[in-house]
Amino acid sequence: MIKETVSMFTRDGVRLDADIYRPDAEGTFPVLLMRQPYGKAIASTVVYAHPSWYASHGYITVIQDVRGRGTSAGEFKLFNHEIADGFDAVNWAAQLPGSSGEVGMYGFSYQGMTQLYAASAHPPALKTICPAMIGYDLYTDWAYQGGAFCLQDNLSWAIQLAAETARLRNDEKAYQALYAAYRNLPLSDTIPASPEILKKLAPDSFYHEWLNHPKPDEYWEKLSPKQYFQEVDLPILHIGGWFDTYLRGTLHLYKEMAYRSDFLQYLLIGPWAHLPWGRKVGAVDYGSAAASPIDKLQIRWFDQFLKGKDTGLLKELPVCLFEMGSNLWRSFESWPNNNHISYFLSSSGLASSQDDAGKLVAHLPTPSLLEGEGEKEGENPKSPIPNPQSEDILVHDPWRPVPALGGHASFPAGSFERSAIDSRTDVLTYTSAPLTEDLHIAGDVSVEIYCTGDRLSFDLCAVLSEVQNNDKVYNFTQGYVRVEPNQETTPLKISLQSTCVRIAKGDRLRLSLSAACFPAYPVNPGTGSLPGETRLIESQIITLTVRSGGNFPSQILLPFCMKGKICLEAIALLI
Repeated sequence: MIKETVSMFTRDGVRLDADIYRPDAEGTFPVLLMRQPYGKAIASTVVYAHPSWYASHGYITVIQDVRGRGTSAGEFKLFNHEIADGFDAVNWAAQLPGSSGEVGMYGFSYQGMTQLYAASAHPPALKTICPAMIGYDLYTDWAYQGGAFCLQDNLSWAIQLAAETARLRNDEKAYQALYAAYRNLPLSDTIPASPEILKKLAPDSFYHEWLNHPKPDEYWEKLSPKQYFQEVDLPILHIGGWFDTYLRGTLHLYKEMAYRSDFLQYLLIGPWAHLPWGRKVGAVDYGSAAASPIDKLQIRWFDQFLKGKDTGLLKELPVCLFEMGSNLWRSFESWPNNNHISYFLSSSGLASSQDDAGKLVAHLPTPSLLEGEGEKEGENPKSPIPNPQSEDILVHDPWRPVPALGGHASFPAGSFERSAIDSRTDVLTYTSAPLTEDLHIAGDVSVEIYCTGDRLSFDLCAVLSEVQNNDKVYNFTQGYVRVEPNQETTPLKISLQSTCVRIAKGDRLRLSLSAACFPAYPVNPGTGSLPGETRLIESQIITLTVRSGGNFPSQILLPFCMKGKICLEAIALLI
């Protein structure tokens, strides 16, 4: 391996530094470019192979510090310079000595975002990108979910970036304070969502802007890559994780590109959190098949689109999803989202206090579906025989909000045993009968809940879990929504994290409902005030009423796979 550190200058004269790893061979080679804000020596090795590994496969691999980060000059301002700087960096990389003139990009999170911004400027040398775990619309895919501020993710990231800024300024006092705050988030200030340490030590942090723009507006439109990406068309390898907080961004981009692109759009989603990408996530070991195949897959991808090799990718099904439970990779012709089965809520009014009081009643597919014919997009199953009408009461106490446990929006992410949380009386649980056969779920999941509150505003968190035959309960997807004053709630619709999972025969499906998921999201005070204005002392007790049965068909909409029709044979190897 041959490594050197080289600088380039942007169109406005700012120096950007990069480490370049070259193949130990003669000839010209395509260039792989990663642009990132965490120090080029790290090179995202928390999830990817070292750049020298990519160089050993015949690629000049460039890891560049973005403006104002690492050793690069200039002022760092979140995402603001990445279009112009990305364009300049791609053109510069294409002209490096030994370059073939063709460039591909890779990286996850911020490094994935830099790919979208660079591609939106249409640099002619950029032939393909591999964005992993990104936000396409930064409001809906990153900063907020269901109108609720993603507190734990946004705050911890803001503190991390602020600490790095302090380190670059050699401000040890600020760095030490921020380092400590990152490991013990400041969540009990006068205004919990707006901690004093950030206002004092990072007054220019993006966090304050994000908190002060709680609705989709022009600010988000200008900042998001979505509006700049509309005319981009490249072969793209989309990479996500079932427990990644930005999965909805990955799918947002993939679905748009799959609809309009003339090039291959390949989607791979593993059973991973944002990091790392390994076989064990949360408390569950998904087996050796869950180990990340991404490095070898990316080499195949770049060989196909930068070297012109026939790697077989064009002949493969373009959607590859890891099915949790069976712990196998499954291939699909497209995103699997046509067939749905409904589970309707039923209760005796004691769903908050007895395991078997809240029930999920399955509405089986129509005979045509059982024969393998899909429903039309957006078509709901026929209404079942109505359950008796009932209601469950849930009292939310802000002094002891329901805590976040795993899922995609908190840390640590993943699947955990949550029977202790489900036993709380401020959590409603609805559980199915034992399944008579395996249930394969793949695609977008949602719930429709008839719910009202006695305050101006309230939150609702929905968690789906598998109740194993030993009564242990493991979550596999969840969703969250903030209900604003005067918002229509008949029914209240919650989009859960998309998933691919097998619920085993004999196990049960459970829906858990609560009015908080803290600190993943701020505690709703019930007053209708915004998170950035809500004082801790103002939080109120909120009583929610969940209705089901009769005229209130609260339900879960599950995308299911018919054997041999939608869910195809497992593939043991991706490479």
